[in-house]
Amino acid sequence: MSERFDDATRTRLEVDAKEVIARYPKSRSALLPLLHLVQAEEGYVSRAGIGFCAETLGLTAAEVTAVATFYTMYKRRPMGEYHVGVCTNTLCAVMGGDEIFAGLKEHLGVGNDETTEDGKVTLEHLECNAACDFAPVVMVNWEFFDDQTPESAKRLVDDLRLGNDVVPTRGAGPVCTWKQASRVLAGFSDGRAGEGPQAAGPSLEGLKLARERGWTAPPPGASGPAPTEGGDR
Repeated sequence: MSERFDDATRTRLEVDAKEVIARYPKSRSALLPLLHLVQAEEGYVSRAGIGFCAETLGLTAAEVTAVATFYTMYKRRPMGEYHVGVCTNTLCAVMGGDEIFAGLKEHLGVGNDETTEDGKVTLEHLECNAACDFAPVVMVNWEFFDDQTPESAKRLVDDLRLGNDVVPTRGAGPVCTWKQASRVLAGFSDGRAGEGPQAAGPSLEGLKLARERGWTAPPPGASGPAPTEGGDR
């Protein structure tokens, strides 16, 4: 891979980069979205992408590389069209996440952080999808697929590889590609943020209970209840 984008690509990226940088009081604060921007170009953060970010922001390649290798959402080698992340953190794991991950590895014939031969799916175990109330959870390009089983997860990846429309449990559907998702994370809206349910099921139980019982939040600055004699509130 070249260590520099071709002129046409670089010119196009420079236009978008100026828009990103203008959002911040200091240009180096734009590094995270710029990394997503170059990832949207090639599907990963290449040497050319690191060089572009460094030159654009007046940073060294080492400084950019340190950030790109720290955050797991930035990938350093080409990704599949769909990134399938299986939560294997505590709650998802005990609810079946480990079984789902093992089943997908066998079904797809890949290991962790590997891509199928057709370039369609990259499989990765994730530490937490921030959706414990829907465990076990699988994400496709950061869209939620809740309450999964080994069987449903296999059907999911089969549909992705066949090019079938796949609709997440919550969020916009059908799911976009990995490159498209990276561009959205760079801050360029695809106009689909309001599609699909944004919250459902267990996530709304607390709100439902509060409405049934007439509970409201305390006004700003209000102190909580006084501690009891034993120190409990």
